Amino acid sequence: MKAAPFEYFRATSLDDAIEALAGTPDARVLAGGQSLVPLLNLRQARPSLVVDINRVGGLSFLREENGRLEIGALTRHRAVETSGVVRSAVPLLAEALGFVGHVAIRNRGTIGGSLAHADPAAELPAVMVALDAEFALHGPEGERVVAARDFFLGPYRTALGPGELLTRISVPRHQGGWAVEELSRRSRDLALVAVFTTVTMSGGACETARIAVAGAGPTPIRATAAEESLAGGPLTDDAIALAADLVAAATDPPGDLHAPADYRREMAAVLTRRAIARAKEGA
Repeated sequence: MKAAPFEYFRATSLDDAIEALAGTPDARVLAGGQSLVPLLNLRQARPSLVVDINRVGGLSFLREENGRLEIGALTRHRAVETSGVVRSAVPLLAEALGFVGHVAIRNRGTIGGSLAHADPAAELPAVMVALDAEFALHGPEGERVVAARDFFLGPYRTALGPGELLTRISVPRHQGGWAVEELSRRSRDLALVAVFTTVTMSGGACETARIAVAGAGPTPIRATAAEESLAGGPLTDDAIALAADLVAAATDPPGDLHAPADYRREMAAVLTRRAIARAKEGA
């Protein structure tokens, strides 16, 4: 199948892109194209205008500033995955990117594009929620910053307003252990369920824990009750099992031909136990 007819606009500046997006409510942004192009070809997306931002300068960068990792929205997955700066500052992000499609996809796909697409089964949205990332959004009224936990509103829905473009992602540096546990039908398929965990330890006790789940609800799920149950105590088998049960209770997974909801919920608990145990070893 071929895409329905649309107008194409190649933006050469941020102002160009924002003006085009603001002037056409159903416009879609073309960055890496790994999500948009299949939707166009299947006619699941029928925009009247596609705004190509690949020629917009200043949107592809990767640097560490003031204890935070700053990522331009046009930065390719593979560049982030293989960066020594990322592996040092936010290793959970580097590991998670290895689960995103295949290398050919990661060579073209962009960090901002994946986040703006907001697939609830995708890895990057859940990672950003787990890491308390912040997103800079540029629009007709200037720039505003939105926390990752407030950015994802539902399946394929975000806090981006009319004419707004995600331009920068800011992630706090993380020290401690981390783990990614993912269940999929085939290697590098979208996750049925995935769990992303970080742990810091102090004096044999868990100082902080962060747990987020993908594929188990309409948006990435931050399991705050499970995190609170772990903080301040040793990561015993019983403590980890309790946290896993709390994670499962926090989920609202879909049921479909790939897996029923109860199975996804049970697997969220299983993967959480594995992830916390691995993160504890690393911490």
